[in-house]
Amino acid sequence: MEVRHKSRLFNGLVVDLEQLDVQIGSKGWHTYQIVRHPGGAAVLPLHDDNTVTLIRQLRPAVEEFTIEIPAGRLSPNENPIDCGRRELAEETGLTAAVLSPLGQIFTSPGVFDEIIHLFLATGLSQGVSQPDPYEDITTLRIPLSEALRMAQDGRISDGKTIAALLRAAAGRP
Repeated sequence: MEVRHKSRLFNGLVVDLEQLDVQIGSKGWHTYQIVRHPGGAAVLPLHDDNTVTLIRQLRPAVEEFTIEIPAGRLSPNENPIDCGRRELAEETGLTAAVLSPLGQIFTSPGVFDEIIHLFLATGLSQGVSQPDPYEDITTLRIPLSEALRMAQDGRISDGKTIAALLRAAAGRP
């Protein structure tokens, strides 16, 4: 891929916006605007009784509460597994003996460069959650089978959560 005329249009608190021209084979040069994001980690907590802990969180971007797995943005130079452990504890109060990788996803590769690292948390212990002051979060513990039905019928519409549930149910990343 050949790139030219790369420029930063916006530097934000969470994301930056970049514009660049890309040569698409023999189709010539085309201008793209890309949202640059530091990436994140998301964790599906699976309890010994085959239930999962999900969160219900207010998402102002879509003007509603969504049902999701605990997740958060990577800090500079942060290892994704450390981010996953931090977010799991902050949002649910859970700690995990084991975090197993469930692979990665691109959230919207036509516009964003964001990568989310997915993990399955097992060997769970309950503590006290400490969400960030701006987060409106409640937890929901349900059977994994019910969470999968919710992903299938649309009650769960968050992409990272759907991907993590499907990958965990299939037993592979």
